[in-house]
Amino acid sequence: MAIRKALWPLGCGLVLISAMYAFQRPFRQYRGVEYRRFELPPDWQEKTEWAFARLMFPPGWNDGYRGRFDGDWRLGLSLWTQDYPRADRHFSQAVRRLTRIHVRSVEPPISLEDGDDVFNWPWLYAVQVGEWGLTPEQAKVLREYLLRGGFFVADDFHGTVEWEVFEKSMKLVFPDRPIVEIETSDPIFHTVYDLNDRYQVPGAEHLRLGYKNDGRVPHWRGIFDDKGRIMVAISFNSDIGDAWEWADEPEYPARFSDLAIRLGVNYVVYAMTH
Repeated sequence: MAIRKALWPLGCGLVLISAMYAFQRPFRQYRGVEYRRFELPPDWQEKTEWAFARLMFPPGWNDGYRGRFDGDWRLGLSLWTQDYPRADRHFSQAVRRLTRIHVRSVEPPISLEDGDDVFNWPWLYAVQVGEWGLTPEQAKVLREYLLRGGFFVADDFHGTVEWEVFEKSMKLVFPDRPIVEIETSDPIFHTVYDLNDRYQVPGAEHLRLGYKNDGRVPHWRGIFDDKGRIMVAISFNSDIGDAWEWADEPEYPARFSDLAIRLGVNYVVYAMTH
């Protein structure tokens, strides 16, 4: 009887995990703005406890790829595919090596318009969020996702104009929750690595200048829930995705990829434990 009672929670957990996998949409690759052809790793169909879920979104005011596929962002070749999938897969490999988390080798692109699919993924990442065109309907789904315990990483946007775009769009998500600076003492900077010394991470195209637009000062900001959990982690005036993308490139400074990977690992572990 004692064994049966002990196995009951495990059985329930397996049922829940199996159900989660059953409702996930089939994996699909899209053509990116940087990478059009890329091979699937041999274990791409493996079921795991964590995957790098990349947010698909419609173009905003400055999407130079708007004309591709007749402007349908749902088909790829749009702003959300920046660094995709190289950054996603490099970082996923790093999480595999640096933690005991069972990590998927490929990245599921997630649309907030695909019913309940987003609720299957504990982590959501978006790039260039100062140039996106998040709609009120999508913002409502994102709000529900975050309030249910989801974790959203907003990355690679720079300067005054792009901040204003992002801030305005996040007001659609949380009209009554402020965006604040994350204190260095917050657990998110100490889950695996102690990241007391954080510095600006420029994209590969801006290494010489060191910043983009007028974004000279890096900020690590967030939106918290009522219990003090970070729901949205914001890297403003840095390009963490680029540092993941070029982590294996000798000409890209190792110190930037080092910080980006450590920061990302902390975010993943925080998202899975808080």
